[in-house]
Amino acid sequence: MSAPIRSDAAAGAPHTAARIAAALHHPPPLDPAEPWRAHSLAEGHVGGALLHIERARTGDGDWETAHAWITAAASGEISAADNTGLFLGAPALAAALAATGPAPRYARAWRRLDQAVAASAHRRVSAAMDRIDRGKTCGFAEYDVFYGLTGIAAQLLRCDPGNSALGRILDYLVRLTRPLRVDGTEVPGWWVHHDPHRSYSSLFAHGHANHGAAHGIAGPLLLLSQALRRGHSVEGHREAVETICHHLDTWQRDHRTGAWWPEQLSLAELRSGLCQQAVPARPSWCYGTPGIARAQQVAAIATDDPSRQRMAENALADCLADSAQTARLTDAGLCHGWGGAYQTAWRAARDASDPRLRALLPTMAHQLTSRADRATPASGFLEGRAGTALALMTAATDTAPTTGWDSCLLID
Repeated sequence: MSAPIRSDAAAGAPHTAARIAAALHHPPPLDPAEPWRAHSLAEGHVGGALLHIERARTGDGDWETAHAWITAAASGEISAADNTGLFLGAPALAAALAATGPAPRYARAWRRLDQAVAASAHRRVSAAMDRIDRGKTCGFAEYDVFYGLTGIAAQLLRCDPGNSALGRILDYLVRLTRPLRVDGTEVPGWWVHHDPHRSYSSLFAHGHANHGAAHGIAGPLLLLSQALRRGHSVEGHREAVETICHHLDTWQRDHRTGAWWPEQLSLAELRSGLCQQAVPARPSWCYGTPGIARAQQVAAIATDDPSRQRMAENALADCLADSAQTARLTDAGLCHGWGGAYQTAWRAARDASDPRLRALLPTMAHQLTSRADRATPASGFLEGRAGTALALMTAATDTAPTTGWDSCLLID
């Protein structure tokens, strides 16, 4: 275990986290026109529940407050339909209840949700395999972390790894790495038929390949690598990890401060071998170097590839040491702000052979803490104050989350 962080910023983190938690003591009322927000991890009550569960389990908070948020998150009809995912509906609430750990009060409800999530996963895998058999492309919602099968697998891997649904999703993700053809050109199997905004535009008339952790192939790479690292594998598993890594190697770009990867590729870019993105993206978990580099670091550890591990750690450290890049992080959220960048770097530093990552954490903790009080009034996990407070708790204690909440980002 590396030496603990010592910094004024880390000293202020617990007080800032406590202030945010106090401001979120009571679940806010829902707009009757948006009842789904109760069951949303991304921007609703599930995120607040996860924060207060973490605080109750660490002794920083109490179970009465956590239960109030869990009750609010479980209000109304909870959907287990095939358009839900880790960040919405039954899978999201299952993730929160699983985080309660040994609390028997929630065990029965979690089992019921887990069964519904597994049944949906089986249906969705069957549909996805049929789509692949027909040679058709997919959309983000089929495979991504937020609403797709990667996110559902993250929940199963953490809480129910023996469930047959996990094995089926792993089989699917292996097949997702096998190429398809679009307009006469061979494309990666995770090619989506829409643009990066889930719409249609002339630049992405034939769809695109996405590289980010949130909606791109870095998410499945994280899941496949985390599963392999934990001893859960299927036929072709290692080869799938290597296929994704080879693709990222092909599109790796060099900046004056280190390696980076384009956010996405159009068909024209794939055909020409040239990407239009000229400089690194914002260094966020969702699309930037932190999420992609962490995915490759975990892949390297899972496949015993020290060369790739050094490359990934160098890319992450170079990115986070570049003030021109980090200046583009303007909020404290998990998705595309300092919260996600900090938590990703903290997890990477624990696994790293490169001491530079550890050395960067105090400065990052300062940036996170200084922006936390200016966070959005939203209470959610991804871009709201609940997620910010959870990252601050890591900065404050320099220990892994008791609930394992960052498995929702697949960076654990």
